[in-house]
Amino acid sequence: MKTDHTMPRQAIEFTTDKRFIKRSRELKTIATMVDMYCRGHGHDRRGTLCPSCVMLLEYAARRLERCVFGDAKPTCANCVVHCYSANMREQIRVVMQWAGPRMLLRHPIQAIMHLLHGRRLAPALPARPARDRADP
Repeated sequence: MKTDHTMPRQAIEFTTDKRFIKRSRELKTIATMVDMYCRGHGHDRRGTLCPSCVMLLEYAARRLERCVFGDAKPTCANCVVHCYSANMREQIRVVMQWAGPRMLLRHPIQAIMHLLHGRRLAPALPARPARDRADP
């Protein structure tokens, strides 16, 4: 008779850090839009983004990562804080205006999720922590 000396099976609960799900989805949407725009305008080089599109995508990722709203971040069109510089805001607006309608055909689930996310109300701006002032 053979005895089983293996350890008992333990179930490990799968959890995802819910703080970053929405921002990662938004980053994926932005990346898809920039990719579609770059390819659609003949910018791409052998399947990679052109340098200006890479720069725009990296800028958008940094802004998204540092958003004051965290994962409660609204879409940029509904946001009360405009963290993009004027030049980059115009570039991303052009990309989204071109790629947005085309996403419904090429990436319908992403496009619908982005549209639904855009219908949510923007949260109030987080209060700044009070600074201690030294009285003179």
